[in-house]
Amino acid sequence: MDELLEQFLIEGRDLVAQAASDFDVLARDPGDAGTIDSAFRAIHTLKGSVCIFPMGPAERVLHAAEDALERARKGKGALDAGAVAGLVACLDAVDRWIDEIERGAIGADAEQIAAKALARLPGTAAAPDAAETDTAPPDWLGPLAEREWQAIEAADRPLTAFRYAPDPACFFRGEDPLAIAAEVPELLTLAILPAEGAWPSLEAIEPFACVSVLEGLSAAPIDAMRAAFRMVPDRIALHRIDPATADTAPAEAAGRTNAMLRVDAARVDALADGLGELVVAVNGFAALAERAEAIDRTLAAGIRTVQADIERVAGELHRSVSAVRLVPLAPTLRRLPRVAREIAAALGKQVDFIISSEGLEVDKQIADGLFEPLLHLIRNAIDHGIETPDARAAAGKPVEGRVTLAVAREGDAIRITLDDDGAGIDPARIRTAAVSRGVIGEEAAAKLSDPAALRLIFAPGFSTAPEVTAVSGRGVGMDAVQAAVERLRGTIDLAGEPGRGTRFALRLPANALTTRLLVVEAGGDRYGVALDQIVETFRVDAAALMPVGSGAACVLRGHTVPVLSLAALLGGSDTPSATAKLLVTRAAGERVALKVDGFAERIDALVRPPGGILSSVPGVTGSALLGDGGVLLVLDLPALAA
Repeated sequence: MDELLEQFLIEGRDLVAQAASDFDVLARDPGDAGTIDSAFRAIHTLKGSVCIFPMGPAERVLHAAEDALERARKGKGALDAGAVAGLVACLDAVDRWIDEIERGAIGADAEQIAAKALARLPGTAAAPDAAETDTAPPDWLGPLAEREWQAIEAADRPLTAFRYAPDPACFFRGEDPLAIAAEVPELLTLAILPAEGAWPSLEAIEPFACVSVLEGLSAAPIDAMRAAFRMVPDRIALHRIDPATADTAPAEAAGRTNAMLRVDAARVDALADGLGELVVAVNGFAALAERAEAIDRTLAAGIRTVQADIERVAGELHRSVSAVRLVPLAPTLRRLPRVAREIAAALGKQVDFIISSEGLEVDKQIADGLFEPLLHLIRNAIDHGIETPDARAAAGKPVEGRVTLAVAREGDAIRITLDDDGAGIDPARIRTAAVSRGVIGEEAAAKLSDPAALRLIFAPGFSTAPEVTAVSGRGVGMDAVQAAVERLRGTIDLAGEPGRGTRFALRLPANALTTRLLVVEAGGDRYGVALDQIVETFRVDAAALMPVGSGAACVLRGHTVPVLSLAALLGGSDTPSATAKLLVTRAAGERVALKVDGFAERIDALVRPPGGILSSVPGVTGSALLGDGGVLLVLDLPALAA
């Protein structure tokens, strides 16, 4: 992807998120002056960014939104609920076009969407064409102010910004654009930029055509500047910049005063990989000290001292790298309200979508991988959960449905819940649908508990939708959600009650850099198991295991729990023992105990995804390199026990 576009996608979505947050505040308090200023800065900066790309409709929509906010700032047009809704519509359109430009180009319906968004913005039609006035900031001013912020900040008086766009055929008339620019009085800065946004290739460039524009700053007044460009009056644009006012794009200048450094994510990932290797190497000291113990206890003690020092330093480095990888979750979450509004509108439903979060920061891998599963869940909540307005009214509910997304930190994990007050899920209907679609046999379905029956919606191809719609119904959503969550080493649960709504609960690790593993022994081999997949471990007398059919079970805290042999699941056999060592996990929402031969150490490891032949082995989620050079297979307990 083009580096400029990649940067725009990051910054553009940040600005959309900021503006969306401000509009949420303005929806409750349209007169909040500080929020109006914040929204204006975000929209102003975003408008300056989109003009670099072929996004003309976005530029016009943002220009109109900026005008509306500017009138509110100056007390010439107060915002009301309708105006804020119009601003949200404009922002939704731009957010959509940012997604489209990432895929190549904005859609053919962009002009139509822009017209609809502008129609919802009060005063747009009557507003003067600000682009043609001297007071409204022109589109090119934002990038110039961002580029020349140091000169603007250092100025002790108003400046004049200029943009000189020579005619491509100017050379044939004997014009010399550089010589004209050099005559600008009190010239402070001068930039030569490609007229079309990017320089043409050497093969495509026409040496006798001017392909440049010249932009800069001067301390001279506008009249003096007009005099300097008197020979090319139709090719010059001027705008006054007062460093003491907010009209000089303060957001851009203020942002540069912070010590921010953007680093390629691949470099951070490489640093994290290196740290993972260091953690693995540190794990090797324990085995080395144990071997040395039999030869020289003093040497063994020295190795353990060195091990402790390196572990301390590695721990500090781990915390530092983990902090670097942390990114705000807000940009991911704030893309969802627009999508929710579009889905609801497409289905003719009224939905109040609410996000409750705590300004959390999560590992970049989690933030990147969370949008798609959340989008699937919201789509299903609105399509299958929330009833039509008529159905809700008939059920005695408000015609407007409610979908609430809540995110909170729980220790080392992130807990995300999505609640709706819709029709809920009927376990009996799920069983019937699963049997009719061949997902499960009738006898097996009848034996399922209600919570286990609900989890059938995660089965591939499962759907209760009577027909395929533009939104869902193809049965390719919920199994994809579960797979995406599991790729992030998370879990997903659901609960629901017919007529009273549904809740999905996701639990994800906050740190995706390394994984805390428990090493277990089974069938003569050692395996790693992520601690977040383990509910508990315990030991019981082998005689306490009760044979049930071809398997076994035990009673744990008053509940009967099935017991499976991990060795048998992996194609081996158990080592006979008077004491059964059990590892309890959750599979399909139910507790399952796995019998192992022994528990070993706990280690921090960099778990790599399975590749090659390993990728086809069921129940293996990856591998980890040990300090002695060995490879530890990391098991997916829920998949093995399912």
